[in-house]
Amino acid sequence: MKANDTKLYGILAEFRNPKELTDAAEAVERSGYRDYDTYAPFPIHGMEKAMALKNSPLGWIVLVGGLTGMIGALALMIWVMGYEYPMNISGKPYINFPIYVPITFELTVLFSAFAATFGMLAMNGLPRLHNPLFNVERFKKASDDGFFICIEATDDLFAEEKVSKLFSDQGATHIETVYESE
Repeated sequence: MKANDTKLYGILAEFRNPKELTDAAEAVERSGYRDYDTYAPFPIHGMEKAMALKNSPLGWIVLVGGLTGMIGALALMIWVMGYEYPMNISGKPYINFPIYVPITFELTVLFSAFAATFGMLAMNGLPRLHNPLFNVERFKKASDDGFFICIEATDDLFAEEKVSKLFSDQGATHIETVYESE
């Protein structure tokens, strides 16, 4: 693909095995790059440490979603059954928490699931209809036996020659410049 009419996406490098990929990720992290990612056909133990990944905030997002569902369900039932449309059912009090448990539980689970789904989509930048890495022929090996790392051009430290030298110093078997297709 030619660079004349397209925007630079990043530099992609391929490595022979998970150990070389992990070592390259550590070198990239030490060099101060932040907009990069690794791709492998299976999870690699120690990669999160090599990439200095932080804990995901998704758990907090799910907690907020669950609490919203629980509070919303309780507020709605208390308002409806206790104030807006009070009905005396079998002589029980208008506000009767034991009968609210099933609906409260169900809405807590439902809102938690929505928060997990939409939070995950937002954090991953999805839906994304196309990734420029899919234009790279060799990148198809990422789901079979390829180990890749890509530093994106959006990184503040990005310089094409500097990134290529870093990858070649780490023993990359193939280095390729990736462009966004328009």
